[in-house]
Amino acid sequence: MTTPLAGSAFDSLLLDAVSDQDALRRVYELPKDTALRKQTTELTEQTRQVIACSSLVLVASTDADGNCDVSPRGGPAGFVAVLDARTVAIPDATGNKRLDTLQNVIATGRAGLLFIIPGRTTTLRVNGRACVSTRPELLSQLTAVGKPPASALVLGIEEVYPHCPKSLLRSGAWKPEQWLPADAQPTSAEVTLAQLRMPELTIADIEQAEADSLKYRYE
Repeated sequence: MTTPLAGSAFDSLLLDAVSDQDALRRVYELPKDTALRKQTTELTEQTRQVIACSSLVLVASTDADGNCDVSPRGGPAGFVAVLDARTVAIPDATGNKRLDTLQNVIATGRAGLLFIIPGRTTTLRVNGRACVSTRPELLSQLTAVGKPPASALVLGIEEVYPHCPKSLLRSGAWKPEQWLPADAQPTSAEVTLAQLRMPELTIADIEQAEADSLKYRYE
């Protein structure tokens, strides 16, 4: 009889996980030439337009120990500035002040971006070197989120890759008829209350805090 494995499901699955790239490639066919050729090292006029239409970008980063993080950044369409064909800048609107992404960028000098356009199935991946800038002449240009930010995440582009629309089509992300009803998931306040593990707080307390933070979302 097999002895049950201790630990999480991950610990169990790790035991016979794919361990090298050759083994991984045996599971898949080779990519088509077009999937390789459309990767470039700078923006075209068309990918500049995608960034100009995007109001949401997901920022991936890691710390010096390789711990990963993905955080959203949002603003009016075009809030991410294209400085030249190989440089973009994201204004840092005030959030929770943890500074996870910015600290990771300072530690490793790397970041990855995924640009999303609500209602459209186009997504754009941009990866490269990264830094945090507080240069006044740059920040004065980045006022799309309401006022000059305290800092900007600047990405020196090394890879530009437009994704095919399959993932957003499969998800039905922009089809309201496929969305779950509101009561099918916990509210933001319910999730936060459970995470905080502070018995003295109530749902009403969290809802008020969320309302206050949205009221002053650009400060």
